[in-house]
Amino acid sequence: MKFKSGFVTIVGRPNVGKSTLLNRLTGEKIAITSDKPQTTRNAIRAIITDENSQIIFIDTPGIHKPKNKLGEFMVNIAQGTIRTVEAVIFIAEAGSDDIGPGDMYIMEQLGDIKTPVFLVINKIDLVPKEKLLSIIASYSEKLDFYSVIPVSALNNEGTDIVLKEIKKVLPEGPMYYPDDQITDQPEKQICAEIIREKILYLTKDEVPHGTGVDIISFKERAGKDIIDIQANIYCEKDSHKGILIGKEGKMLKKIGMLARKDIEDFLGTKVFLEVWVKVKDDWRNSNNMLKTLGYKEND
Repeated sequence: MKFKSGFVTIVGRPNVGKSTLLNRLTGEKIAITSDKPQTTRNAIRAIITDENSQIIFIDTPGIHKPKNKLGEFMVNIAQGTIRTVEAVIFIAEAGSDDIGPGDMYIMEQLGDIKTPVFLVINKIDLVPKEKLLSIIASYSEKLDFYSVIPVSALNNEGTDIVLKEIKKVLPEGPMYYPDDQITDQPEKQICAEIIREKILYLTKDEVPHGTGVDIISFKERAGKDIIDIQANIYCEKDSHKGILIGKEGKMLKKIGMLARKDIEDFLGTKVFLEVWVKVKDDWRNSNNMLKTLGYKEND
């Protein structure tokens, strides 16, 4: 059997479960997850390799109406991958069969491409099965999908079918990455994202998405099995800084504690993590800050 390989982009509105699906498909925590929209900010590649194929999934930020330069960057990343891959997974949420403007906008863009588009209806655990049929019918009337796959990424239901269906359209090709590599994200970037995930989890709606994390130091301690990591958390207001630090520094300690545990699991070694909070007014509209935090499109 000849080896097949290719790139598959995952698109959809914010908060439909793109990152959760990606983590389920790979069996690893590649992308951070949150119940808040616009959690993913960069295109994240996750690599699944077996003896006959290699699939490189590209998890993109949710397509939405941008309100600042960071938002524009995120939408450009998502839209820019659609025409350069072997297949597209469009994730929609099982809910109403009345398709909203966000999904309609994405399907209008997908209607212009020749790439096979797979419709993945996520969160099927939230609706009765008889309702699911009308939801599928509504979407299928709008676009000619290569395949429609109902899944629950949260419960890992139907995700194996996604892999089987994708392999059907992959061309013969090389192994782009070593067979033991699961992502192209640098370790520092994943560590920064883990810290940001804990901020989203612990601060709830008190602090909006105006936080970014910069790993300023990442060093193995000489002669010891431990990595020293120092990070800055950037926010846009003094009031947000106060929330992130918390009374007597308790919130920042919680963020650091939870992040350190996940980072240790990811790196497979002990970690000493130090975190500071800094205010940068309107950093999401600053080109220099966006570059510093890794939100810069490839030249």
